[in-house]
Amino acid sequence: MFNKILIANRGEIACRIIRACREMKIAAVAVYSDADRDALHVRMADEAYNVGPPPSSESYLRWERIIEAAKASGAEAIHPGYGFLSENAEFVRHVNEAGLTFIGPSPEAMDAMGGKISARKIAIEAGVPVVPGTNEPLSTFEEAKITAEQIGYPVMLKASAGGGGKGMRLVADGKELRSALDAARSEALSSFGDESVFMEKAVVRPRHIEIQVFSDKHGNHVHLGERECSIQRRHQKVIEEAPSPINSAELREKMGACAVMVAKAVDYVGAGTVEFLVSDLDRSFYFLEMNTRLQVEHPVTELVTGIDLVREQIRVAWGENLSFTQEDVKMNGHAIECRIYAEDPDHNFMPSPGRIERLHVPQGPGVRDDGGVYEGGEVSIFYDPMISKFAVWGRDRQQAIEKMRRALKEYRVDGIKTTLPFFRAVMEDDVFVKGDLDTGFIPAFREREKLTQPSESDKDMAMIAAALSYEKGRSLMPAGQSPNGDEPSRWAMAGRMAQLISK
Repeated sequence: MFNKILIANRGEIACRIIRACREMKIAAVAVYSDADRDALHVRMADEAYNVGPPPSSESYLRWERIIEAAKASGAEAIHPGYGFLSENAEFVRHVNEAGLTFIGPSPEAMDAMGGKISARKIAIEAGVPVVPGTNEPLSTFEEAKITAEQIGYPVMLKASAGGGGKGMRLVADGKELRSALDAARSEALSSFGDESVFMEKAVVRPRHIEIQVFSDKHGNHVHLGERECSIQRRHQKVIEEAPSPINSAELREKMGACAVMVAKAVDYVGAGTVEFLVSDLDRSFYFLEMNTRLQVEHPVTELVTGIDLVREQIRVAWGENLSFTQEDVKMNGHAIECRIYAEDPDHNFMPSPGRIERLHVPQGPGVRDDGGVYEGGEVSIFYDPMISKFAVWGRDRQQAIEKMRRALKEYRVDGIKTTLPFFRAVMEDDVFVKGDLDTGFIPAFREREKLTQPSESDKDMAMIAAALSYEKGRSLMPAGQSPNGDEPSRWAMAGRMAQLISK
């Protein structure tokens, strides 16, 4: 087995990989930018190397500095985590040329699945259903117009390269097409250096369901069931669960078989995820894309299958066979994950960087916190503001929801805004509890919140009732005392308010 692994990442995923290395008695090497000098992953690692200034383009994305650090440390392999260089085929080639092992798929598999159009073609050739649309980039507006009319509105424009919702536009009718196409191309070019855009039919009430696949170097390919990832903001997931509330054993088997077909088609090695759109109306499903890396939401799969995906990644990269077969994979219970971000959910989830003044992480049976911060630490303005992948496990979905409710109430982060209040509200939402999910969940949830928020007149009446209640309670108590041990001054103020109201 490897003696030393360099982790080409930061934050909670670097901490997660370090923990796996420690269990396997493998030395872990961290890299860090100037902004991350005191970060948790640096503190946890056996050794750490500075790779540049705060901007990721000058540090974490500088592959030559990553490789230099690996050589200087004596590391034999590089684990990319997710994000940054994790799906960069050129980086993998440089790692291989340096005589190091990349813990992930081959550059050829990355190239094949890295572009949405090429991935779509491979899926079609493998016999996997895809959403109706184009198999080549749109060259002109006229071509886009004709295609949209043929497949029917609404349609979705998507950047061929990259992901994360960049270069993606939903087009309801022909009036929006030209501006949406221009915007999608512009964003694709600025985000990925490639303005190529293709078109797909927009699936009505789509659920985003993905299948975790795993392959080794000996031709073994398996899937580990599905994850429901429909709750998204800006096309990025914020709540995930396994299994999906709608998936039957039959649907899981069909989708799993298709995911394995895609992995086999590109001779895949390691952990990967095949993503599908599933119609909430008729349960038809369509290939969307393949992520050639570990996913943020991998904890929910680990919780319901009992398989350590990071440990398995390292074993497979070393050349060992998968430690399990398809028959060994069982979905046990239910897991839910909330991505705790330093973001303000009341202001369109805008980043909220700053110092964490207080941090209290919940505990208890079936509670898991893959965190990357500590009390007194800083959430940087330079990187993704994720604080933790917070997950729970229950015997069934209802128990998992109840456990998540309890844990979220105990979770405390002071000093910055976080998505905790949003998650607390979602866990109480009737639609979520019923599992009635699709990718438009958050806008619909916000509308439901508005309908249930008390009006200003309701708030006024509540204040009046509270003041009168306090005054009545005070009048029934001996002099100098107050109900519930509250300060007499508080009761005096309530009394004055009640007197004013009564006038």
